[in-house]
Amino acid sequence: GSCRHRCCPGRNNACWALGNRWARCYCDSYCKRTGDCCEDYQATCRHAVVGCVVGPWGPWSECSSPCGVGSKARSRQVTIPPRHGGDPCPDLKQRRGCLGEHPNCGTAK
Repeated sequence: GSCRHRCCPGRNNACWALGNRWARCYCDSYCKRTGDCCEDYQATCRHAVVGCVVGPWGPWSECSSPCGVGSKARSRQVTIPPRHGGDPCPDLKQRRGCLGEHPNCGTAK
């Protein structure tokens, strides 16, 4: 079977061709895991796979609570999205705890 004009991202049961002995072979990127790729899958489809690329983390935000327990957040952007079954994007946002220590906190008590 030939994957020519049939390369599909992810798991796609509609992305197949007739292989040896009239058995189905697949041209989706999931076939690498299941071992039922068409003979030309690697040569025909592999070059089109692009994994996600993300930029650097931005700065942490200010603590959400000026006095006491709160949280901070930061984010990053996708610079190249995944294509044709490439690796998915990692987390784009992070959050962590913080303790607000604004100078006026002591007088508010």
